[in-house]
Amino acid sequence: MYKAILFITVILTAQTLFAQDAGTVKIRVQNKDTKENVADAAVTVKNTEITAKTNADGYAELKNIASGEQTIEIFSPGFETVEIKLTFPLTDHAERTVLLETHNEMGEVTITSTRTGREIESEPTRVEAIDEEEIDEKISMRPANVSMVLHESTGIQVTQTSATSNTQSVRIQGLDGRYTQILKDGFPAFGGFSGSLSILEIPPLDLKQVEVIKGPAATLFGGDAIAGVVNFVTKDPSEQPVTTLIFNQTSALGTDVSVFNSQKFDRFGYTLLGSANYQKAYDVDDDDFTELPNTKSFALSPKLLFYINRKTTLTVGNSTSYQDRNGGDTFVLSGNATAFHQYFEQNKTFRNITTFNLNRDLDNGGRLFVKQSLAFFNRDLTTQNYAFKGSQFNSFTDISYAKAYGKHAVVFGGSAVYDQFREKTPGIIAPRNETRMYAGAFVQDTVDLTERFSLEAGFRLDHTKDYGTFALPRISVLYKFSDHLTSRVGFGLGYKTPTMFTEDAEELLFRSVAPVGNTLKAERSKGGTFDINYRNTIGEKFSYSINQMFFYTDITDPIILRPDMGGIYRFSNAGSSVISKGFETNARLGYDIAKLFFGYTFTNAKAGYLTGDQTLTLLPRHKINSSLVFEKHESFKTGVEYYYGSGQTLDDRSRTSPHGEIGVFGEKTFGKFSLFINAENLTDVRQGRYGLVVFPPHQNPTFAELYTHTEGRIFNGGVKIRL
Repeated sequence: MYKAILFITVILTAQTLFAQDAGTVKIRVQNKDTKENVADAAVTVKNTEITAKTNADGYAELKNIASGEQTIEIFSPGFETVEIKLTFPLTDHAERTVLLETHNEMGEVTITSTRTGREIESEPTRVEAIDEEEIDEKISMRPANVSMVLHESTGIQVTQTSATSNTQSVRIQGLDGRYTQILKDGFPAFGGFSGSLSILEIPPLDLKQVEVIKGPAATLFGGDAIAGVVNFVTKDPSEQPVTTLIFNQTSALGTDVSVFNSQKFDRFGYTLLGSANYQKAYDVDDDDFTELPNTKSFALSPKLLFYINRKTTLTVGNSTSYQDRNGGDTFVLSGNATAFHQYFEQNKTFRNITTFNLNRDLDNGGRLFVKQSLAFFNRDLTTQNYAFKGSQFNSFTDISYAKAYGKHAVVFGGSAVYDQFREKTPGIIAPRNETRMYAGAFVQDTVDLTERFSLEAGFRLDHTKDYGTFALPRISVLYKFSDHLTSRVGFGLGYKTPTMFTEDAEELLFRSVAPVGNTLKAERSKGGTFDINYRNTIGEKFSYSINQMFFYTDITDPIILRPDMGGIYRFSNAGSSVISKGFETNARLGYDIAKLFFGYTFTNAKAGYLTGDQTLTLLPRHKINSSLVFEKHESFKTGVEYYYGSGQTLDDRSRTSPHGEIGVFGEKTFGKFSLFINAENLTDVRQGRYGLVVFPPHQNPTFAELYTHTEGRIFNGGVKIRL
């Protein structure tokens, strides 16, 4: 009797298990491009309530599926929706692997700058990410450097500081470029003496994304992040070898060649970026002075990744770049100088940055990060009767530890920066040397208080050479009203130690500029942002998002440069604050292959020390950037862009005219080859059409303040090869 009962029980159990298996399917979801697992993807039996989400390994299991043909739908934000048809009961119970293609809109982006590893939508700190697709679009417009990537972003202004050599700085929310921290993979080696040439020496082909934090961000980045942070994040290798080549030619007589190659092996991986640029001297208005300088440049950036074991990765990188930029009188540049044709401006720069990055997963679930960079920069700036030469050495050390404790993600550590400039101008009696040093400790806690409410609080304590100690708290809050509506609020303090390398001094080529000394006070700031964001989809093809952000920054003891009675320009602390406030509006619409972007920035930035109109110079109060793009993946991409800037205030308190510009671009893909063409500034906006840029005497000219393009309309085109 016992054996009969046992036999019947086994038979019934087997039948039950078989029935369950017959109505069960296990699916693994991966990114088609990277072959990485996709977590939190929704896997649903269509027209039923049977659904599951993929785990961290990309797996989801569906049970109790009715017999017959069923449609399984796989959806994840940022990817195309995939449907597969299966007939139940299954005859093959092996797992199914589904590959998702990246969608054109609203992709999930993991942020590195905040060190939490969270996706952008769940990060309390407001971070904007320019993804690889958008970077690729800008590469077709300007392959030589990243200036176009930033120039067309809401709330960011790329300002030209020299009429002849085209040096540039990056402004966020109307504030001078010295208040923006430029990083590459988290390493700050692009400020000080090298600041006005930094973005001109970063080729974009190896970039995975660009992360922008607007407003104070001193907790993790120190004192140079008053206006915000721009972090250029490079690609890591994948198991599939990748090779990309770009050849580009412009109507302004420029030629660019870039190559990127990468591959990952079992214990080793690498990426390699190489680029070269030649720009012939370009004088669009025939006034004998260059709008684009004669330029010869190259960059070589290898990165080696050593997978020491499954928990430890060591990354060693090196970036070497050289530029020779010669602007000024075209007769001089062609070797035909005369008593009338004498002026030239030459910038020779050499930069080498070596980086070490060690990441280790610890047995307790924590992660250890050790970063070290050594950067060397040399610049020779020469005109016909003046020279300014110097070298800069920058050392950055950062050690941090991160661990999740329940609902908390804690990061703490310390960093130290040593930045030394030594003037090497021939015959200089009193060189204008600078040494900036600071060491600090920081802690940051990101906690999900509820499913809707997240808080990120941080504190940093910095001690600086000559300027004392600074306490830098920061707090950010994220509240999710629903799956579609979210809001963020952030506030923090910042500081900036004095330096000679400001936009005003750059425009003077540092001629007759006195050193900063050590009697000035450091600039201090407080500020924050508030934003509200709504995004949704209608059906499978239409998506939209709207973001409204307000910002405010107050800088006390701002450092200004003014001439004394003897014509020497000296730095001093102004008695009144610089206050920048305003708002940004961003809207994105996507339908099938079309996407529309609109951005508007209102900036009201004033300095109390100015007389009359206290608006900061060279700042449009109203700025619009917009684009309409049509794209079919791996087939074609085309679009039109429109940009508008309102009038700007000059040093003499006069106002410039507003201007708008239009650009169009197109790219067609043929397998591994793509042909692209771009028409930038079709309306031919350039400052020379509104007034003089170069003032006499011809042999020793002075130059107007630059508030818009000088080079005018430019066409470019070329080929991309992906192997």
